[in-house]
Amino acid sequence: MSDASLSGWMRALVAYVRSGAPDLTNRQMALLMIVYLTPGPHTVRGLARVLGVSKPVVTRALNTLGALGYLRRERDQDDRRNVFVVRTSSGADFLEGFKRNIRGSERGGERNDADRRPALGQLAHAHR
Repeated sequence: MSDASLSGWMRALVAYVRSGAPDLTNRQMALLMIVYLTPGPHTVRGLARVLGVSKPVVTRALNTLGALGYLRRERDQDDRRNVFVVRTSSGADFLEGFKRNIRGSERGGERNDADRRPALGQLAHAHR
């Protein structure tokens, strides 16, 4: 990965932190993106397999994402023993905001004039 790629990712993450949106772990973010960006149906077992983690790890992440309203569990109408993980409008809105952070970082992280925080280039110099 090039320095430019890392710098773009850093700008996207800083914009995400500044946004005030809930801080998600990398595992929670990966889980959210898998559900939104890959075809379903999604199950805890399948998500655990994709991530290479145990089902309880996925369950804990889903509990947090469910409490935030970003994903929800839904019983399979054909086989009530199966539970699917499904998208929500709140989760879609969250990812749209994250996508805007990434797009902004690709454009060099333009800032709103009302934003009085230091520009990212100034952050590097401030810590020297």
